[in-house]
Amino acid sequence: MKLGIHFANFTLPGGPASLAPTLGATARAAEEGGCTTFTLMDHWFQMEQFATAQDPMLEGYTSLGYLAGRTGRITLGLLVTGVTYRHPGLLAKIVTTLDILSGGRAQLGIGAAWYEREHLGLGVPFPPVGERFERLEETLQICHQMWSDDDGPYEGRHYRLAETICSPRPIRQPRPRILVGGSGERKTLRLVARYADACNLFAPDPAVVAHKLEVLARHCDAEGRDPGTIEKTILAFGNPLDDVDAFIARMDEYAEMGIDLVEVMPTGPDPVAWVTRLGEEVVPRLAELGGP
Repeated sequence: MKLGIHFANFTLPGGPASLAPTLGATARAAEEGGCTTFTLMDHWFQMEQFATAQDPMLEGYTSLGYLAGRTGRITLGLLVTGVTYRHPGLLAKIVTTLDILSGGRAQLGIGAAWYEREHLGLGVPFPPVGERFERLEETLQICHQMWSDDDGPYEGRHYRLAETICSPRPIRQPRPRILVGGSGERKTLRLVARYADACNLFAPDPAVVAHKLEVLARHCDAEGRDPGTIEKTILAFGNPLDDVDAFIARMDEYAEMGIDLVEVMPTGPDPVAWVTRLGEEVVPRLAELGGP
Protein backbone atom coordinates (compact mmCIF):
# COMPACT_ATOMS: atom_id res chain seq x y z
CA MET A 1 0.00 0.00 0.00
CA LYS A 2 1.18 3.51 -0.82
CA LEU A 3 0.86 6.69 1.23
CA GLY A 4 -0.30 10.10 0.08
CA ILE A 5 -0.37 13.43 1.91
CA HIS A 6 -3.50 15.57 1.78
CA PHE A 7 -2.54 19.08 2.93
CA ALA A 8 -5.68 20.76 4.26
CA ASN A 9 -4.67 23.13 7.08
CA PHE A 10 -3.30 26.54 6.15
CA THR A 11 -3.67 28.02 9.64
CA LEU A 12 -0.01 27.72 10.58
CA PRO A 13 2.50 29.66 12.73
CA GLY A 14 3.94 32.67 10.97
CA GLY A 15 0.84 33.73 9.05
CA PRO A 16 0.64 34.15 5.27
CA ALA A 17 4.38 34.69 4.84
CA SER A 18 5.06 31.20 6.20
CA LEU A 19 2.68 29.35 3.92
CA ALA A 20 4.84 29.08 0.79
CA PRO A 21 7.98 27.77 2.51
CA THR A 22 6.00 25.43 4.76
CA LEU A 23 3.94 24.03 1.91
CA GLY A 24 7.02 23.51 -0.23
CA ALA A 25 9.02 21.91 2.56
CA THR A 26 6.13 19.58 3.44
CA ALA A 27 5.83 18.39 -0.16
CA ARG A 28 9.58 17.79 -0.33
CA ALA A 29 9.48 15.87 2.95
CA ALA A 30 6.66 13.73 1.56
CA GLU A 31 8.62 12.99 -1.60
CA GLU A 32 11.84 12.23 0.25
CA GLY A 33 9.95 10.01 2.70
CA GLY A 34 8.53 7.78 -0.03
CA CYS A 35 5.00 9.17 -0.31
CA THR A 36 3.69 8.88 -3.85
CA THR A 37 1.00 11.57 -3.94
CA PHE A 38 0.58 15.09 -2.59
CA THR A 39 -2.87 16.66 -2.81
CA LEU A 40 -4.59 19.86 -1.73
CA MET A 41 -8.23 20.79 -1.30
CA ASP A 42 -9.87 22.92 -3.95
CA HIS A 43 -11.82 25.51 -2.04
CA TRP A 44 -12.05 29.28 -1.84
CA PHE A 45 -13.19 29.25 1.80
CA GLN A 46 -11.87 26.86 4.42
CA MET A 47 -14.38 24.09 5.16
CA GLU A 48 -16.61 24.82 8.14
CA GLN A 49 -16.38 21.16 9.21
CA PHE A 50 -12.64 21.68 9.62
CA ALA A 51 -12.33 25.23 10.96
CA THR A 52 -14.17 28.40 9.90
CA ALA A 53 -14.82 29.92 6.51
CA GLN A 54 -12.59 32.85 7.52
CA ASP A 55 -9.53 30.64 8.10
CA PRO A 56 -6.81 30.68 5.43
CA MET A 57 -7.31 28.80 2.16
CA LEU A 58 -5.08 28.94 -0.92
CA GLU A 59 -6.30 28.47 -4.48
CA GLY A 60 -5.55 24.92 -5.54
CA TYR A 61 -3.97 24.94 -8.98
CA THR A 62 -1.81 27.99 -8.31
CA SER A 63 -0.47 26.15 -5.26
CA LEU A 64 0.18 22.97 -7.26
CA GLY A 65 2.09 24.98 -9.85
CA TYR A 66 4.29 26.28 -7.04
CA LEU A 67 4.85 22.73 -5.80
CA ALA A 68 5.70 21.50 -9.29
CA GLY A 69 8.86 23.62 -9.13
CA ARG A 70 9.84 22.33 -5.69
CA THR A 71 9.40 18.59 -6.18
CA GLY A 72 10.58 16.12 -8.76
CA ARG A 73 8.79 12.78 -8.45
CA ILE A 74 5.59 12.97 -6.44
CA THR A 75 2.17 13.06 -8.15
CA LEU A 76 0.36 16.38 -7.67
CA GLY A 77 -3.40 16.90 -7.66
CA LEU A 78 -6.48 18.26 -5.96
CA LEU A 79 -8.69 16.07 -3.81
CA VAL A 80 -10.89 17.12 -5.48
CA THR A 81 -11.85 20.05 -7.63
CA GLY A 82 -15.58 20.65 -7.93
CA VAL A 83 -17.05 20.64 -11.41
CA THR A 84 -18.47 24.11 -10.80
CA TYR A 85 -15.12 25.76 -10.10
CA ARG A 86 -13.75 26.07 -13.64
CA HIS A 87 -15.08 25.79 -17.16
CA PRO A 88 -14.13 22.29 -18.37
CA GLY A 89 -12.08 23.47 -21.35
CA LEU A 90 -10.08 25.76 -19.08
CA LEU A 91 -9.75 23.00 -16.48
CA ALA A 92 -8.24 20.64 -19.05
CA LYS A 93 -5.81 23.39 -20.08
CA ILE A 94 -4.84 24.08 -16.46
CA VAL A 95 -4.18 20.40 -15.72
CA THR A 96 -2.20 20.09 -18.95
CA THR A 97 -0.05 23.04 -17.93
CA LEU A 98 0.56 21.49 -14.51
CA ASP A 99 1.46 18.20 -16.18
CA ILE A 100 4.01 19.85 -18.45
CA LEU A 101 5.59 22.00 -15.76
CA SER A 102 5.82 19.06 -13.37
CA GLY A 103 7.29 16.69 -15.93
CA GLY A 104 4.20 14.51 -16.27
CA ARG A 105 3.08 14.36 -12.62
CA ALA A 106 -0.39 15.94 -12.77
CA GLN A 107 -3.57 14.20 -11.68
CA LEU A 108 -7.05 15.53 -12.34
CA GLY A 109 -9.14 14.90 -9.24
CA ILE A 110 -12.75 15.92 -9.75
CA GLY A 111 -16.18 15.62 -8.16
CA ALA A 112 -19.65 17.13 -8.25
CA ALA A 113 -18.94 19.97 -5.74
CA TRP A 114 -20.85 20.57 -2.51
CA TYR A 115 -19.73 23.75 -0.67
CA GLU A 116 -22.59 26.12 -1.44
CA ARG A 117 -21.46 28.91 0.91
CA GLU A 118 -18.29 29.70 -1.01
CA HIS A 119 -20.17 29.72 -4.31
CA LEU A 120 -22.75 32.17 -2.97
CA GLY A 121 -20.04 34.18 -1.26
CA LEU A 122 -18.00 34.73 -4.42
CA GLY A 123 -20.90 34.84 -6.85
CA VAL A 124 -20.27 31.53 -8.63
CA PRO A 125 -23.33 29.62 -9.90
CA PHE A 126 -24.21 26.55 -7.86
CA PRO A 127 -26.79 24.48 -9.74
CA PRO A 128 -28.86 21.69 -8.18
CA VAL A 129 -27.11 18.39 -7.51
CA GLY A 130 -28.64 16.61 -10.50
CA GLU A 131 -27.34 19.24 -12.86
CA ARG A 132 -23.92 19.18 -11.21
CA PHE A 133 -23.62 15.47 -11.97
CA GLU A 134 -24.66 16.10 -15.58
CA ARG A 135 -21.97 18.75 -15.81
CA LEU A 136 -19.48 16.38 -14.20
CA GLU A 137 -20.01 13.75 -16.87
CA GLU A 138 -19.75 16.31 -19.66
CA THR A 139 -16.56 17.68 -18.10
CA LEU A 140 -15.03 14.20 -18.03
CA GLN A 141 -15.97 13.74 -21.68
CA ILE A 142 -14.43 17.12 -22.59
CA CYS A 143 -11.18 16.34 -20.77
CA HIS A 144 -10.93 12.98 -22.53
CA GLN A 145 -11.51 14.68 -25.88
CA MET A 146 -9.02 17.49 -25.25
CA TRP A 147 -6.39 14.90 -24.32
CA SER A 148 -7.02 12.90 -27.49
CA ASP A 149 -6.30 13.47 -31.17
CA ASP A 150 -9.80 14.90 -31.63
CA ASP A 151 -9.65 18.72 -31.54
CA GLY A 152 -13.07 19.19 -33.06
CA PRO A 153 -16.22 20.57 -31.42
CA TYR A 154 -18.00 19.23 -28.37
CA GLU A 155 -21.75 19.57 -28.08
CA GLY A 156 -23.31 18.77 -24.74
CA ARG A 157 -26.38 19.86 -22.85
CA HIS A 158 -24.47 22.28 -20.63
CA TYR A 159 -21.20 22.90 -22.51
CA ARG A 160 -20.51 23.67 -26.15
CA LEU A 161 -16.94 24.00 -27.35
CA ALA A 162 -16.22 25.01 -30.95
CA GLU A 163 -12.68 23.59 -30.83
CA THR A 164 -10.98 21.34 -28.29
CA ILE A 165 -7.41 22.29 -29.14
CA CYS A 166 -4.92 21.50 -26.38
CA SER A 167 -1.40 22.45 -27.38
CA PRO A 168 1.12 21.53 -26.12
CA ARG A 169 -0.09 18.05 -25.27
CA PRO A 170 0.40 16.62 -21.79
CA ILE A 171 3.66 14.84 -21.09
CA ARG A 172 1.96 11.95 -19.33
CA GLN A 173 0.54 9.56 -21.89
CA PRO A 174 -2.01 8.77 -22.97
CA ARG A 175 -3.17 11.63 -20.71
CA PRO A 176 -3.03 12.83 -17.10
CA ARG A 177 -4.57 10.44 -14.59
CA ILE A 178 -8.21 11.10 -13.74
CA LEU A 179 -9.53 10.47 -10.23
CA VAL A 180 -13.22 10.83 -9.45
CA GLY A 181 -13.84 11.47 -5.77
CA GLY A 182 -16.89 10.40 -3.82
CA SER A 183 -18.76 7.28 -2.81
CA GLY A 184 -22.20 7.74 -4.38
CA GLU A 185 -23.31 4.36 -5.63
CA ARG A 186 -25.68 5.30 -8.44
CA LYS A 187 -23.81 8.16 -10.13
CA THR A 188 -20.30 8.73 -8.80
CA LEU A 189 -19.04 5.15 -8.93
CA ARG A 190 -20.61 4.72 -12.37
CA LEU A 191 -18.57 7.69 -13.58
CA VAL A 192 -15.45 6.13 -12.06
CA ALA A 193 -16.06 2.94 -14.03
CA ARG A 194 -16.73 4.83 -17.26
CA TYR A 195 -14.09 7.57 -17.22
CA ALA A 196 -11.56 7.42 -14.38
CA ASP A 197 -8.21 5.85 -13.59
CA ALA A 198 -8.74 6.09 -9.84
CA CYS A 199 -11.40 6.59 -7.19
CA ASN A 200 -11.21 8.09 -3.72
CA LEU A 201 -13.53 6.78 -1.02
CA PHE A 202 -14.19 7.94 2.50
CA ALA A 203 -13.21 5.19 4.89
CA PRO A 204 -15.36 5.22 8.04
CA ASP A 205 -14.84 1.46 8.38
CA PRO A 206 -13.75 -1.49 6.20
CA ALA A 207 -17.28 -2.84 5.76
CA VAL A 208 -18.43 0.37 4.11
CA VAL A 209 -15.44 0.45 1.77
CA ALA A 210 -15.87 -3.23 0.89
CA HIS A 211 -19.48 -2.53 -0.12
CA LYS A 212 -18.47 0.46 -2.25
CA LEU A 213 -15.87 -1.65 -4.03
CA GLU A 214 -18.52 -4.26 -4.78
CA VAL A 215 -20.74 -1.56 -6.28
CA LEU A 216 -17.82 -0.25 -8.33
CA ALA A 217 -17.11 -3.76 -9.61
CA ARG A 218 -20.73 -4.07 -10.78
CA HIS A 219 -20.47 -0.76 -12.64
CA CYS A 220 -17.22 -1.93 -14.22
CA ASP A 221 -18.94 -5.13 -15.35
CA ALA A 222 -21.70 -3.07 -16.95
CA GLU A 223 -19.07 -0.95 -18.73
CA GLY A 224 -17.06 -3.99 -19.84
CA ARG A 225 -14.09 -2.86 -17.80
CA ASP A 226 -11.68 -4.72 -15.54
CA PRO A 227 -11.99 -3.14 -12.06
CA GLY A 228 -8.34 -3.98 -11.53
CA THR A 229 -7.45 -1.17 -13.93
CA ILE A 230 -8.80 1.39 -11.43
CA GLU A 231 -6.59 2.52 -8.54
CA LYS A 232 -8.57 2.42 -5.30
CA THR A 233 -7.68 5.12 -2.78
CA ILE A 234 -9.11 6.20 0.55
CA LEU A 235 -8.87 9.28 2.74
CA ALA A 236 -8.18 8.28 6.35
CA PHE A 237 -8.88 10.49 9.32
CA GLY A 238 -7.00 10.75 12.59
CA ASN A 239 -3.27 10.83 13.28
CA PRO A 240 -1.39 7.65 12.27
CA LEU A 241 1.47 8.65 14.57
CA ASP A 242 -0.74 8.42 17.66
CA ASP A 243 -0.54 4.63 17.36
CA VAL A 244 1.43 3.40 14.36
CA ASP A 245 0.77 -0.28 15.07
CA ALA A 246 -2.99 0.29 15.21
CA PHE A 247 -2.90 2.34 12.00
CA ILE A 248 -0.96 -0.35 10.15
CA ALA A 249 -3.36 -3.01 11.39
CA ARG A 250 -6.32 -0.97 10.19
CA MET A 251 -4.72 -0.33 6.80
CA ASP A 252 -3.98 -4.01 6.42
CA GLU A 253 -7.73 -4.64 6.33
CA TYR A 254 -8.12 -2.14 3.50
CA ALA A 255 -5.10 -3.48 1.62
CA GLU A 256 -6.58 -6.98 1.75
CA MET A 257 -9.72 -5.75 -0.02
CA GLY A 258 -7.70 -4.03 -2.75
CA ILE A 259 -7.09 -0.47 -1.58
CA ASP A 260 -3.88 0.76 -3.24
CA LEU A 261 -3.25 4.08 -1.52
CA VAL A 262 -4.28 5.88 1.65
CA GLU A 263 -4.11 9.66 2.04
CA VAL A 264 -3.65 11.23 5.47
CA MET A 265 -3.80 14.85 6.61
CA PRO A 266 -0.98 16.53 8.57
CA THR A 267 -1.95 17.57 12.08
CA GLY A 268 -0.39 20.10 14.43
CA PRO A 269 1.66 23.25 13.83
CA ASP A 270 4.67 21.56 12.13
CA PRO A 271 3.55 19.57 9.08
CA VAL A 272 7.14 19.14 7.87
CA ALA A 273 8.19 17.26 11.00
CA TRP A 274 4.94 15.28 10.98
CA VAL A 275 5.39 14.13 7.39
CA THR A 276 9.07 13.35 7.99
CA ARG A 277 8.08 10.99 10.80
CA LEU A 278 5.52 9.33 8.54
CA GLY A 279 8.27 8.61 6.04
CA GLU A 280 10.37 7.00 8.75
CA GLU A 281 7.72 5.11 10.72
CA VAL A 282 4.75 4.46 8.43
CA VAL A 283 5.73 4.38 4.74
CA PRO A 284 8.03 1.31 4.98
CA ARG A 285 5.44 -0.69 6.89
CA LEU A 286 2.60 0.27 4.54
CA ALA A 287 4.71 -0.87 1.59
CA GLU A 288 4.63 -4.41 3.00
CA LEU A 289 0.81 -4.54 2.87
CA GLY A 290 -1.24 -5.81 -0.04
CA GLY A 291 0.13 -7.17 -3.26
CA PRO A 292 0.02 -10.76 -4.51
